[in-house]
Amino acid sequence: MAETASPLSASAVRAARQLRVMVGRLRRRLHEAYDAEELSMSQVSVLSRLDKDGPASVTELAAAERVRQQSAGTTVAALADKGLVERQSDPDDGRRTVVSLTPAGRASVDDKRAAGEEWLARVVQDRFTEAERQQLISAMTLLERLTD
Repeated sequence: MAETASPLSASAVRAARQLRVMVGRLRRRLHEAYDAEELSMSQVSVLSRLDKDGPASVTELAAAERVRQQSAGTTVAALADKGLVERQSDPDDGRRTVVSLTPAGRASVDDKRAAGEEWLARVVQDRFTEAERQQLISAMTLLERLTD
């Protein structure tokens, strides 16, 4: 017999809704804080993924970003036009093309990360007491379990 999932508690539904809204707002605010180049969120995401995971094909990027291959290709083309990524033949398979960060792309990722962290640290410092900051740090353990 197949097990049926237990019904969702009201607190789980409320927490999920509030967390989704808060993460979306935080993501948009971070994007506003550091995007002098006016990159789309998908472009920033691809740059960050290439920084974290290294070179990848458009197919791999599409799968990782959970978008259609055509969308990933459009994003990569826009980033290449800005000089932030480059496409090269895969040394192991000449039929395949891999995308990697250019030095300008790496600098862009580093600059955006630093600007976002600085903005967020300033807001946390200015709006929260030391005790509240410690609560935020403790809550990160719980939030990390969501992605494990």
